[in-house]
Amino acid sequence: MRTTLLGTLLLVAFVSLKATALPQSAPAQRPSPTPGSVGISPQRLARLHEGMQRFVDRNEIAGVVTLVSRAGRTVDTHATGFQDFESKTPMRTDTIFRIMSMTKPVTSVAIMMLYEEGKLLLSDPVSKFIPAFKTQRVLETKDAEGAPVPARRPINIRDLLTHRSGITYGFLNGGSVGTGYRKSGVIDGFSTTTLTTAEAIDKLAEQPLVAQPGAAFNYSLSTDVLGRVVEVVSGQPFEVFVRERLIKPLKMVDTDFVVPESKWSRLATVYTSDGSGGIRPMKDPESFGNTVMSPVASYKTKTYFSGGAGLVSTASDYARFAHMLLNGGALDGVQYLSPKSIELMTTNHISDLPPSPILGPGAGFGLGFRVTTDLAATGTLGSVGRYGWVGIYGTEFWVDPKEKLVAILLVQRYPGSPVAAAFQPLVYQAIIK
Repeated sequence: MRTTLLGTLLLVAFVSLKATALPQSAPAQRPSPTPGSVGISPQRLARLHEGMQRFVDRNEIAGVVTLVSRAGRTVDTHATGFQDFESKTPMRTDTIFRIMSMTKPVTSVAIMMLYEEGKLLLSDPVSKFIPAFKTQRVLETKDAEGAPVPARRPINIRDLLTHRSGITYGFLNGGSVGTGYRKSGVIDGFSTTTLTTAEAIDKLAEQPLVAQPGAAFNYSLSTDVLGRVVEVVSGQPFEVFVRERLIKPLKMVDTDFVVPESKWSRLATVYTSDGSGGIRPMKDPESFGNTVMSPVASYKTKTYFSGGAGLVSTASDYARFAHMLLNGGALDGVQYLSPKSIELMTTNHISDLPPSPILGPGAGFGLGFRVTTDLAATGTLGSVGRYGWVGIYGTEFWVDPKEKLVAILLVQRYPGSPVAAAFQPLVYQAIIK
């Protein structure tokens, strides 16, 4: 009898222990958070989806992926249209996009990681790491006959992060400096090349600057230079550092500088205007004004890894990077940057300069991000302190610390479309508390 009673007690204890242990594994199977749980209206999110569909219906874009997250919880990832219109391949939420200049914030974070490790200072001259920048000249006029003058001071790391270096982009500069870039074979990072990262940056360093270091905001190849700085300071190839220190730890499984054959079917086609109000697939390569773009070959194999335009990614992958920023430099228990570094990076560092047309009204620039400084001047919904950046093929992301909001827009069209302008208010109008 005693044995039977003991056996019964043990059985009850086992069942009770098993029952209490089960909830510990439950979080892995929790349902996805609902929009309403973070103060976002599902009905109003439908307006966002309908708005994106209208761009597809008007044949302005082939397709688009949008993602909305609040308080670290992704509540909406939506695919509209086609990743390839000609084959009628549907757009998917895991479609891979060329994010182009959305690479710049990733490179900027890599630099700040090295800064936090004491391996460089923001005031360090870039020539400390890349000797080719030791002698800089400034061509302060657009007259091809104007003689360059010596730079008043060296370019430093902060100048590169804030695009105050005096470097430019060849495709953006129609003057003598841009002409010199093109004649000398300086690349924008949009097409194929046989140059290595080191060779390409040394070639750039031979060219005169468009302004004295620190004197003006000129959106530029500065972030590509930062990629080379990462190589020199870390002792690793730039692409290896980014993969090992950011992409892999952040579990950005589809983010890289090249697209492997196994994932090629998920890469969205890039479109451009067909000249009659519609779109057509971009050729490879294809020239547009002062630049050449190669949306296919340049993602199959590379020798040059652009810190300013080299990555591909997906909405969910890039959201992990953005969540890390929103969370003060940490994600899943890993601290990539200090919250104080995020604070410095998202502060306006060009308040002493005239407004930039590239940034738009009500915005300044931090260490790798556009920052909203005057909400009324922007003329749209948002928050002061919102920060993010865009890509030349139409991609965009932003982080809004006040609203704990992350928003991502992925589309592939050059030279752009009004999708981004419509996307922002459609996201913000969905917030109801």
